[in-house]
Amino acid sequence: MSWNKVAVVGAGLIKMGELFEQSYEQMAAGAFDAAVASVDKGFEPHQVDAAFVATQRGTLWGQEGIGGNTIPTAIGLAGIPCTRIENACPSGSDAFRVGAMAVASGVHDVVLVIGVEKMRDKSSEEGLLSRAAAGHPIFTRGETAPVLFAPFATRHMHEFGTTREMLASVAVKNHYNGARDPYAHFQNEITVDDVLKSPSVCHPLHLLDCCPQTDGAAAVLLVNAERVREFTDKPVYAAGFGVATDHPYLHEKDSFTEIKVTRMASQRAYAMAGVGPGDIDCAEVHDCFTITEILDIEDLGFFDKGDGGRASLEGDTSLTGRIPVNTSGGLLAKGHPIGATGVAQITECWWQLRGEAGERQVETRNGYALQHNAGGRGSGVAVVNILTNRTDTS
Repeated sequence: MSWNKVAVVGAGLIKMGELFEQSYEQMAAGAFDAAVASVDKGFEPHQVDAAFVATQRGTLWGQEGIGGNTIPTAIGLAGIPCTRIENACPSGSDAFRVGAMAVASGVHDVVLVIGVEKMRDKSSEEGLLSRAAAGHPIFTRGETAPVLFAPFATRHMHEFGTTREMLASVAVKNHYNGARDPYAHFQNEITVDDVLKSPSVCHPLHLLDCCPQTDGAAAVLLVNAERVREFTDKPVYAAGFGVATDHPYLHEKDSFTEIKVTRMASQRAYAMAGVGPGDIDCAEVHDCFTITEILDIEDLGFFDKGDGGRASLEGDTSLTGRIPVNTSGGLLAKGHPIGATGVAQITECWWQLRGEAGERQVETRNGYALQHNAGGRGSGVAVVNILTNRTDTS
């Protein structure tokens, strides 16, 4: 049975990129203003009952108090209840889930979910991302994000014949989409040859197989479904969600050809929404690396295990393919401002289901869009949210 107790009535984001000229709070204010402006019938900021802020600032910068107490002031809502959500790469996805539960419970009628991240004010050499990957000093020696994902690529190649060209096709497709997304960090098309000739990072991953470090912010407004007509005649609902966890270290993994948490979280989300993979019209998935998207589309049930590389190369995940994936450009082109990533993906799903995605618009015949993030140490956590524009499933 579908859920549909919570509606998304507004969503927006700022242009992603290297935003040295904007503060953390200024980025948040920009995203909030965009979400407010998107509400069809108008929205007054004071209508927000509570806010949930997704950010990795505590982990990345060591500033644990930032977010939960600075964002309300930055957006002109000092005094409202505000909670910081930090859950690795799915922080924004989980903030959406928690915000939806707060509305569904009846505690709040109108909730702001906002994700914001400053990734570029410090370099990698200053330890920004090493904080996020911190773990056992022996198990994690020499470990970086590409080092964590490269073994999945080599194993997938070994077991299923996946090629470098198949990996590269993911980057080509997502940069094509990103070139049509005014909010994307990178807005340039690339070729398979560009990916193959880019500098090697960790075999078989090259530079253009990897997402960039990006500054950004995104926001969505959630309301009790009983009040949705106050705000819009084109409602989009939270149909279902799922969360799962797994062991954090690579030597504890059961498999290097799947991200187990993605499969488990998606099964829970499909069950709540009362749908299956074949009902999804488009998906925003976690493509921190090209191999990750290939694993995602298999683990989410869109393609058989081992078939993701071929599907990507043959265009099955393109804007006109069987299941359009990462119409926004994904993390590879739009960028990965960690706390904002999931909320920005939700925004893209919202636009798609409302027919407002411009050049990126795809057919949404079934009326369902899926959003997914996986992350944390060794992809130890995943969140999947499913949205719908259908009103006949509650």
